[in-house]
Amino acid sequence: MNHEEFKNSPAGKCVQTVERYWTFVPNPLPPPVSYDDRLIYLLSEADELLRELSEVGKLFPNTDFLVCHSIRREAISSSRIEGVQASLRDLLFYEATEFREAKGQDFGEVRNYVRAMEYGIARLDEIPASVKLVCETHKVLLEDEKDEQETHGELRRTQNWIGPPGCSLDDALYVPPSVEDMKEALSAWEKYLNSHSHQLPLIPCALMHYQFEAIRPFLKGNGRIGRLLITFFLCERGYLIQPLFCPSVFFERFKDEYCSKLLMVSKKGDWPGWIKFFLRGVAVQSKEAISCARNSLKLRSEYQEKLEMAKKVPHSAHRLIEEIFINPVISISKLSRKWNKSFNSVKRGVLKLVEVGILEEATGRKRNKLFVASKLIRLLTAADTAEHQK
Repeated sequence: MNHEEFKNSPAGKCVQTVERYWTFVPNPLPPPVSYDDRLIYLLSEADELLRELSEVGKLFPNTDFLVCHSIRREAISSSRIEGVQASLRDLLFYEATEFREAKGQDFGEVRNYVRAMEYGIARLDEIPASVKLVCETHKVLLEDEKDEQETHGELRRTQNWIGPPGCSLDDALYVPPSVEDMKEALSAWEKYLNSHSHQLPLIPCALMHYQFEAIRPFLKGNGRIGRLLITFFLCERGYLIQPLFCPSVFFERFKDEYCSKLLMVSKKGDWPGWIKFFLRGVAVQSKEAISCARNSLKLRSEYQEKLEMAKKVPHSAHRLIEEIFINPVISISKLSRKWNKSFNSVKRGVLKLVEVGILEEATGRKRNKLFVASKLIRLLTAADTAEHQK
């Protein structure tokens, strides 16, 4: 690491280890932050939109749909930032086929991210956001990943760094604190995390995320855990009733800027630049989530009207309306086991939805068919598809 780029930073200090390499140790939070007109505007906008999202979420009769969709999108984008190639559409098919048809993609990291999000949110009912929660969540996140050192859920005991593949500590772009300094910095981070500031939670959330990324307490998975913490923090503060927005979607969309803004805090103490970027992300993703929720409500009403106008509608067809908003890709055999209903009972409902134009068969096979709610899939994947066609 070129310590000359960090040595005058007001955000922390450069420390040379006994092994003669340089590390960066961030100062304890909170830092002094100047609030110019632009930052104040962005804070107000993001705060208003996030509150609106929480209210919109209350309107949906089954919030499981919104939560499941949000967590999936967050998992996909956060994993993409780390180099995992996956799409929301393929993930939906992957889940519907009980993970048998992955189309050559490895969804293990994505699936574990979903599990880690669900675990962390549930655990917040028992313990506060803390190093303990972070370690437990890290263990879930990396459950199926190979690690010769078996450090899942454990703080690192050796030095790590960020840089191009194969680079040394001297050539690294960034070297976080040594193990001893990391422990001290993480303890200070935890104290800040559980302080009850009078600020709106979005500013402490932005500060908390940077600090965790700068400390990097694990050998791997720091980025994904750091992004999970954004949702954990806002849910714990009561700012989100459910994990309904996806910060990682914005971070992935502007990945270079995301990494640059975090690094410029370390190098130059540019807190306003990072906070403004973070608030832009909250606003953009809240808007997207609000739009998706409202359009989903309209589509749900449209589906119900189609059934009301149809004749001889089996009970399973009505139940399927709720099911496709959890996953719009349906496997009759899997659903019959989930509901503990006969194959033919579920099949009658599926065929009725095909008849009225809600579902369509997607495989062309004679057996193990999959049925999709194409209009709902297009709605759910619209932002994802548009971004990756650019």
